[in-house]
Amino acid sequence: MYVVTAASGGRRAGCLVGFASPCSIRPPRFVVWLSTLNHTHGVAREARHLTVHVPAREQRALAELFGGETGDRVDKFARVAWRPGHDGSPVLSDVRVWFTGRVEAVLPGGDHEGFVLTPVELAASVAEPPPPPLRYGDVRDLAPGHPA
Repeated sequence: MYVVTAASGGRRAGCLVGFASPCSIRPPRFVVWLSTLNHTHGVAREARHLTVHVPAREQRALAELFGGETGDRVDKFARVAWRPGHDGSPVLSDVRVWFTGRVEAVLPGGDHEGFVLTPVELAASVAEPPPPPLRYGDVRDLAPGHPA
């Protein structure tokens, strides 16, 4: 599971994402799929960069906030520590593994659109391995803030 954040035109947004994958080695590319019904989708469509976070398994509360609430009604960023990253894309302070990617293309995919990203900023390397990542099985009971 991933938390994807975006900023554009003075607006910030972020959501929990289950559909994402590397899609090219050379050049390096990663794609994240956002529901077209999601509040984050509208902000992401206007953003030049998105930040992809890999929450740790013990960060279920973060997944509940970004997956169970909607930015239509809640300022999620008022509830977490964050900083503006590359081009203003929000970087969540408590997530150790993340990257910011430049949006290269947006692909239609039915009820989701794929945002193809080129990494431009990475989390600082750490000497110790990252904690186990949050997986779908850890959040499958989560009620979404928006229909998918």
